[in-house]
Amino acid sequence: MGYVTTSDGVEIFYKDWGSGQPIVFSHGWPLSADDWDAQMLFFLSKGYRVVAADRRGHGRSTQVSDGHDMDHYADDLKAVVEHLDLRDAIHVGHSTGGGEVAHYIARHGEERVARGVLISAVPPLMVQTEANPGGLPKAVFDDLQAQLAANRSEFYRALPSGPFYGFNRPGVESSEAIIQNWWRQGMMGGAKAHYDGIVAFSQTDFTEDLKKITVPVLVMHGVDDQIVPYADSAPLSAKLLKNGTLKSYEGFPHGMPTTQADTINADLLEWLQS
Repeated sequence: MGYVTTSDGVEIFYKDWGSGQPIVFSHGWPLSADDWDAQMLFFLSKGYRVVAADRRGHGRSTQVSDGHDMDHYADDLKAVVEHLDLRDAIHVGHSTGGGEVAHYIARHGEERVARGVLISAVPPLMVQTEANPGGLPKAVFDDLQAQLAANRSEFYRALPSGPFYGFNRPGVESSEAIIQNWWRQGMMGGAKAHYDGIVAFSQTDFTEDLKKITVPVLVMHGVDDQIVPYADSAPLSAKLLKNGTLKSYEGFPHGMPTTQADTINADLLEWLQS
């Protein structure tokens, strides 16, 4: 564990365990590197070097007031990669982290990158526009910001209790420990970073980023994702990628790396070894 200071003076917290080919994990909004515990322990046991950082304003990284956009997210990831001199790296991103991974590879090139993985990820574009009629109305994201500003703690309790993990679906057993861990991670971060981050993950168009990427990319997405709807994300991303593979999961929720960790880990390992 350690910190790297970015060019604009932000301290980014990271974990770096093991040796071997590096897998770099980028977390979702508004969480932290801790959200990858199940993946980091699993891939560490399989002989990989596992690295995960807290995005600026999230977790243990500096709670700065600005820079909460995809350009800074990608540049911060580059700072971690270069500080640790990671090469032949596999970049895995969940949700907002998937956007970060796509933008990082497109913005900074593939010299240090072996593969990419987008899990329940926000690309190509979440918000509804004339060019993206299947997206979610901007009012949806405005409402998320309003709930965060009104009572962040309550909002961060409701989201994992319901749609994030699919605990609002009939017959799905809720986990109080998972809900509390989501809340814990969210409340570690800064309200300003999370407020601005909603715009970053919803309004950034990753179409051109995806088109630039030539390394193999696995796109994993739950068909019952209530946060990033399946039809307007994963299939479109896989089609835009030059070397994309789509793997869909019936009934799996947005937070499937946590609730369905055994399946996700096994499938990811199989793809990496193929």
